[in-house]
This record gives sequence, C-alpha cells and structure tokens, in this order.
Amino acid sequence: MNKKGIYVLSVLILLLALSLLAAGCTTQGIPRENNGSNPSTSVEKVEIYHFHATRQCYSCITLGAYAEETVKTYFAPEVAAGKVVFAHVNVDLPENKALVEQYGPTGSSLWIGVYNETGFHKEENIKVWYKIGNKDEYTTYLKGVIEQRLAGDFS
Repeated sequence: MNKKGIYVLSVLILLLALSLLAAGCTTQGIPRENNGSNPSTSVEKVEIYHFHATRQCYSCITLGAYAEETVKTYFAPEVAAGKVVFAHVNVDLPENKALVEQYGPTGSSLWIGVYNETGFHKEENIKVWYKIGNKDEYTTYLKGVIEQRLAGDFS
C-alpha cells in the first residue's frame, strides 16, 4: 500500500472512531431542560423493554436477563403497583407491532419509556452494552438510571 492509501485508510478509521463516540453521546426523546437537581415533573410510569429478534446472540440474551433481574430485584413494589413495567419484546412477532412502532428499535436494545404530565418520553440506553461483561456494574448502573427516571430526573 502506498502513502496515499495509508493516509486515506487512517482518515477513514479516524472518522469511524469519531462517529462511534458521537453516537454514544446521544439519547432520543428525553427532555434535557431538567438537569435532575430539582425534578419538576411527576412520573406516572416507567417502562423498561428489552427488544430482540427471535434469534439472539449471547450478548443480547445477557442484556435482557440482567435488565430483568435488576427490575425484579430492586423494583418489585413498583412493578406490583404498575409504576414500573418490564418485558422482553420480540420484534418479529406481529402482536408486538404497536410497541415496536412506539419505541422504534432498530435492533436488539434496551429502551426506557417515561410517562409524566408532559407526555411520553423514550430513550434507548446504549451504555448497558458496555457493562454486560460485569453483572454488578450493569446492575448498579441500570438501577441508578431507573431510580432517576422514577424521580423525574432525565439527565
């Protein structure tokens, strides 16, 4: 490979790395005007959905299993009261079409939906993917996020 080819390849790799970093810094649908220091909205319900296809890899299964365990362990009273909802949602099944359209997952993913006085807000939580190698870290992180959403903190 000549110098020009190496230069072009290096630029492409740099652009790819920057794109990946930028993608991890975005969330969808959550209002950012509330920085969490003084929540101003009353949360009616928080939904946590593990969207997946019929065929799943080990990481996708682990993502959902850890999320389910976190919700069952730390939010059982809220689940019983209907304030927190958790489900595994197979995007390939026709009966899940409305939920898939509401959230818009593009692949195996974990989504959090919040219903409050201003309406419905959704976000894909990408950070959980980086924590599936450490169950305790994953659980602690997701527990904290769910607690924030229940408190009306969207930061």
